[in-house]
Amino acid sequence: MDQKIQKIQELKKEKRAVIMAHYYVKDEVQEIADYVGDSYFLSEMATKIDADIIVLCGVAFMGESAKILNPEKKVLLPAADADCPMAHMASVERIEEVRNMYKDVAIVCYVNSTAELKAASDVCVTSANALKIVKALPNRNIYFIPDQNLAHYIAEQLPEKHFIFNDGFCHVHHYITAAQIQAAKQARPEALVLVHPECQSEVTALADYVGSTSGIIKYASESDAKEFIVSTEIGVLYELKRRNPDKRFYTAGNMQICPNMKKISLDKVIDVLEHEEAEVCMKAELMENAHKPMLRMLELAAN
Repeated sequence: MDQKIQKIQELKKEKRAVIMAHYYVKDEVQEIADYVGDSYFLSEMATKIDADIIVLCGVAFMGESAKILNPEKKVLLPAADADCPMAHMASVERIEEVRNMYKDVAIVCYVNSTAELKAASDVCVTSANALKIVKALPNRNIYFIPDQNLAHYIAEQLPEKHFIFNDGFCHVHHYITAAQIQAAKQARPEALVLVHPECQSEVTALADYVGSTSGIIKYASESDAKEFIVSTEIGVLYELKRRNPDKRFYTAGNMQICPNMKKISLDKVIDVLEHEEAEVCMKAELMENAHKPMLRMLELAAN
């Protein structure tokens, strides 16, 4: 392991590369990353770093986002086959149908989506900033893609808006059940329940806190509680335990794993740095069109 880490450090220096990793990747990959965060943090940091190469340890849409925001940089994906099923659970055709049905509609695109979907949208959001951004939009009609659960969570807090729901979902969060939460709570009655808004509404209803991955980490770190039931992908436990060695963290069930995120390994990071293959490439027009809603997200989130 130490030899692999040393090799990565040497290649990073030689190639002027920066390694960015999502909280859901393997512990060993988070450990060697220069920046670890959720999709919003990685999107924002990608615009600020000084490097020739970004090694994006995450799934395909994250690599696309980094490239869209940094067209002059080379973006590499250690696992080229790591994709997010939810990122494809909407269509440009349906977006056009909705635009024709509602003249003042805003197409709000969760960053967990393909570049094609972003390019057809008005603004991007993350789970961390979706409420703030949708609230700030002048439009009453909101078509929120692709995740139905995050859309319902935001809609519940903005009754003045009219939401058109899509039927996409994250399989990791969608299949966490209220029964699992109740059983976990019964086993650990002192534990607080922390839930990602990609979970279904009956699950978020049982939460002590609902928020993005970074929000969950922040809440647990600042809380006086010592035990937590965490309802998101298990990769987040690495950062939770690292920041809070005196606290205990449990999952709600045993299926909180994204197999695509787990495809990334130290060997694949070394390989992608050595050969510079699996580069994220898109047509200039697509990148330009997808950049506009992402830029609007960064602007609205900063206000």
